[in-house]
Amino acid sequence: MLLVTLGEAMVRLTPPNFQRLEQARSLDVYIGGGELNVAVAAARFGASSLWISRLPDNPLGHVIANRARELGVETQIEWSERDRAGLYFAELGAAPRPSSVLYDRAGSAISAIEPGSVDWKSAFAGAQWFHISGITPALSKSAAKVTSEALQAAKKAGLTVSYDLNFRRKLWKPDEARNVQEPLMRYVDVLITTEEDTRVVFGIGGRKQQTYDQVDPDAYANVARELIDRFNLNAAAITLRENPRVLLNTWSAVLVAERKVYRAPKYEVEVVDRIGAGDAFTGGLIASRLQNKNWEDSLRFATAASALKHSVPGDFCLVTPDEVEQLLKGGSLRVAR
Repeated sequence: MLLVTLGEAMVRLTPPNFQRLEQARSLDVYIGGGELNVAVAAARFGASSLWISRLPDNPLGHVIANRARELGVETQIEWSERDRAGLYFAELGAAPRPSSVLYDRAGSAISAIEPGSVDWKSAFAGAQWFHISGITPALSKSAAKVTSEALQAAKKAGLTVSYDLNFRRKLWKPDEARNVQEPLMRYVDVLITTEEDTRVVFGIGGRKQQTYDQVDPDAYANVARELIDRFNLNAAAITLRENPRVLLNTWSAVLVAERKVYRAPKYEVEVVDRIGAGDAFTGGLIASRLQNKNWEDSLRFATAASALKHSVPGDFCLVTPDEVEQLLKGGSLRVAR
C-alpha cells in the first residue's frame, strides 16, 4: 500500500436542481469526507490507497465502507455497535446565493476513536505516504490525540507526511485550531492549504488583502515560503480560487519546494460541484509524487485533476488520468466520440 489516510467519511444529502433544503421532497445521496476523497483520487490516478476510519456497524456505515472499496480504496475499519454515521446536507447555490453546508455529525463514530486503537506499525507496513487533514483533530479531543499519534508513527516509520489544513468554522474556532495544530506541524513534510485558512489559523497572510475576485500569486508564494520557514516543511501548496460567480470560477495553485516557486496554469471552471476539489488536488499531487514526478509536473497534474473535479457531482474526483492529460495538453469541449 503506497498511501495511507485516516479520517471521517459521511453520508451527504443534496437537494436536486439547486433547491433549498426546505423545498426538497427528495435528496441525492453521496458519500464523502476529506481523507477518503484524497484516497479515492489517488487510487484513480494509480496509487494504491488504504483508508482507516471508525464506522457504525449498521447500513449507513457499511454503505460508506462499501463505496470506498468500490472505488479501489482498501479499508481498515473499527466497527462500533453504538455510534452513528455523520451526515451533512449540501445546498448548491447560484449567484448571489452561495452554496452552504449543514452538518449533522455530532457524536459520529470516529469522534470516539481512542489512542492505541490503530496498529500503526501494521497499517504503515510497505507504505510510503501518510495523509490527514485538519478536519480529523477538530472532531473531538480523542480524535486530536489519535491525529498526533498517527503523525508521530508515520514519521517514525519513515513515511512522507502531508497535511491539509482544511479549517472548518462549524467545527472549531481559530484559536482552538491553532493551539491544536501548530504542535502537529513538526511531523509534516508537505502542507496543503488555502491562503484564507492559513490566515485564519496561523495568522499568515499575503502582502495585501486578497479577494475572491482577484488573487495575487506572488502573495500566495510568500505565504507558502513563510509556512515552510515557520514549520520547517519540505513543501507547501496553496490552491487559488477566483470566484466572480458561484458557478463560474478560475482555479489554479502555487507550490514552493526546495526554495523554488512553481505556478500551475489557471483554469476557468464551470462549477457543477466544487465540494472535494481541494481533496482532488491533494490526491493528484500525492499520486504524482509517488510516481516520481517532479514538483512542477506534480503541481500541474494536481491542478488539472482538481479543475476537472468541479464538473463532477458528489465529493469524489471521478476522472481518469487520460482526461487529466488531455486537459494538460489543451483539452477540447467537443463531444468525445
